[in-house]
Amino acid sequence: MTDYPVIDAGSDDAFDDLLAANREFAASFDGGLEGKAVKGVMLVTCMDARIDPLRILGLEVGDAKVFRNPGGRVTDAALEAVVLGVNLLGVERVLVVPHTSCAMAASTQDQVREKVGAACGHDASWATFGVVADQQASLVDDVQRILHHPLVPDSVHVAGFVYDVDSGELERRA
Repeated sequence: MTDYPVIDAGSDDAFDDLLAANREFAASFDGGLEGKAVKGVMLVTCMDARIDPLRILGLEVGDAKVFRNPGGRVTDAALEAVVLGVNLLGVERVLVVPHTSCAMAASTQDQVREKVGAACGHDASWATFGVVADQQASLVDDVQRILHHPLVPDSVHVAGFVYDVDSGELERRA
């Protein structure tokens, strides 16, 4: 096990604005939501800050399960979330949604490694990032990966869409 330095959690003010916002939120928080997806929806999408996963589908907190990662790919972790969602958490429809102007689709693995290494000052040539060489082919593969998983019932609807970060529109592609 790696020894990490002990951090004085009270000495860092980098989160003060967020904690203040949370106190405001909590003051009027109603709670009471179930852990299930009320609308039976799950969205696998990119971590890009231009995507508001619930709003792009007209949903609200509690309506859907959301899994985000670089590139919006159906990784092993995303697939685990889908399996749990469809079997235990009320998910009946799964949308896989990468987006236009995605950094993970605009760079090669070596370019991302080089950029990360330069940014942090360490060798990143060993790291694997979710680079997407062909977004359309990857989207089809990701949808198929869910559809053919033995723990995803045939009754689950799965589709692939691309979110346009400039227009806000979804286009079905798989």
